[in-house]
Amino acid sequence: MAANQIAGKPPIRRSLRRIPMSSNRKTAIIFFAPFFILFCIFIVGPVVQSIIISLTNYDLIQEAKFVGLNNYKLLFMDDEIFMIALKNTLVFACIAGPAGYLASFIMAWVLDGLKFRTLFALAFYAPSITSGVAMSVVWLYFFSPDRYGLINNFLINSGIISSPILWNQDPTTILPVSILIQIWMSMGTGFLVFMAGLKNVQKELYEAAAIDGLKSRFQELYYITLPQMKPQLLFGAINTIAGSFGVFDIIVSFAGMPTPNYAGHTIVAHLYDYAFIKFEMGYASAIAVVLFVMTFVIGRFFMWLLRD
Repeated sequence: MAANQIAGKPPIRRSLRRIPMSSNRKTAIIFFAPFFILFCIFIVGPVVQSIIISLTNYDLIQEAKFVGLNNYKLLFMDDEIFMIALKNTLVFACIAGPAGYLASFIMAWVLDGLKFRTLFALAFYAPSITSGVAMSVVWLYFFSPDRYGLINNFLINSGIISSPILWNQDPTTILPVSILIQIWMSMGTGFLVFMAGLKNVQKELYEAAAIDGLKSRFQELYYITLPQMKPQLLFGAINTIAGSFGVFDIIVSFAGMPTPNYAGHTIVAHLYDYAFIKFEMGYASAIAVVLFVMTFVIGRFFMWLLRD
């Protein structure tokens, strides 16, 4: 820098400032265009199309007929099964979401700094890359409704119960077991993200905090770690919301469809029923729009809560 000034040449920063703004904008647009185009085609387009179809009566055979908000009226006023699905989804999301989120962070925080943390990360992340159908089959071996299931066998041999518990057929046990499976599966991605976030926290902050009087790890967690990890916390929250509200394959693989007394019926299962079994696309699109609005509103709330 000094040599350039002595030679009469402008500094590098001044040279960069002389680049026309139009050139920077063109470069930015070129790099941003592919993502924006794909986002519009595969995200914005289907959402807009679903909103339009939700205002019609469409069965894939006859032409769509505009019915206005009639599908939404039927959904909230006359569809009792949808209200059951809405309740089940909210219960599922309110328990499985926060539990999996907190468990992922706590495990990442506890294991941070351990010598064999890579092996632990692989063990926790492995379930998340496996399909929900495969994991449900594995867990069905534990919760098999006969006396040969691992849990029933243990309870019978221990004298706690005399007859097997019908885990995937009893309406009182279907949802709790499905929540347990979801919590176990959702820990993988969140755990990996939180591990990366913990590694990005500057160690100098902990040293400075120790000089200022912070003594316990809990004080470091509250005053340093959590504020520095807001991007990772937000990412984990959005993933947890999407996974909790979009649950479908786990319950269907574990308890079938429909579940007894619709005990495990969710909004996505209701959507699948009307879209791919009854082929009432207008009504199914209305269900999809309601689910989209719910996840969007809750996602925006967490974005506000974890804002910088």
